[in-house]
Amino acid sequence: MDQEYLEAVMGLIINSGNAKSDAMEAIYAAKTGNFDEADAKIKAAEEALVQAHHSQTGLLTKEAQGEKLDITLLTVHSQDHLMTSIAFTDLAKEIIDVHRKISA
Repeated sequence: MDQEYLEAVMGLIINSGNAKSDAMEAIYAAKTGNFDEADAKIKAAEEALVQAHHSQTGLLTKEAQGEKLDITLLTVHSQDHLMTSIAFTDLAKEIIDVHRKISA
């Protein structure tokens, strides 16, 4: 695994993890009625997901251009983190909306 490939995979893991953490913090903020903070944390989660997607796009582009990439457990793990974080962020938005309606 070359350095550029490793950096892309680690970018996926780090940014996806940050997105999930921000989404969880958004839920906690909504539970206490702090919807401004919840909205800010969801925005941060979405920005982290964009960064993760940039890493993923770089890998997909290389493969589409014919470069053979070694699929390792670390690569699979990074994709798992991304998909979980996307789903978790989407669910967090719904949970925040429920808290918003309950507090209204």
